[in-house]
Amino acid sequence: MKTILKTIGVIILLIIAYAIIAMLAFGKNYHYEKSVVVKAPKEKVWQQISSMKAFNEWNPWMKLDKTMKITYTGTSGEVGDKYCWDSKNDDAGAGCQEIKELVLNEKQKTEMIFAKPFEGQATSEIVLSSEGNSTKVLWTMDTEQDPMMKIMRPIMDYQMGKSYEEGLNNLKALVEK
Repeated sequence: MKTILKTIGVIILLIIAYAIIAMLAFGKNYHYEKSVVVKAPKEKVWQQISSMKAFNEWNPWMKLDKTMKITYTGTSGEVGDKYCWDSKNDDAGAGCQEIKELVLNEKQKTEMIFAKPFEGQATSEIVLSSEGNSTKVLWTMDTEQDPMMKIMRPIMDYQMGKSYEEGLNNLKALVEK
């Protein structure tokens, strides 16, 4: 019995130590990025990132809830193009994403406002660059994290990696067909 209690005590101590180290070691700014090379010119890739409706054709989070309510506002393919989602599923949550900057065949920048399951704000960029007859697509996200979210950073990196990889692979398949 004493061995079990000691083991539990050590595990709790390690968890507390990790939490303290994570809160002190990780900065408040969180940046994530992933890229893929698509066998198509920038102009063809641009068609899939220049509007929120086109983005949602390959957006990996759209499949989290097939009954999610989606509303689009603004002019498609222009700054101010926006969609809001509302799901009963906490994995999808609720929020809005709006195009804040478009540079023709080069970059799309958006702002995301999350309402649930956690409130938050982030910016995202999709940057296109030519690589011969192909296009490199770089997808980034930047946000600020409160101290408690810093503890979750390794899990967030893992989840972001899976989602961004899925999304970029969806985009690649869509553009290359």
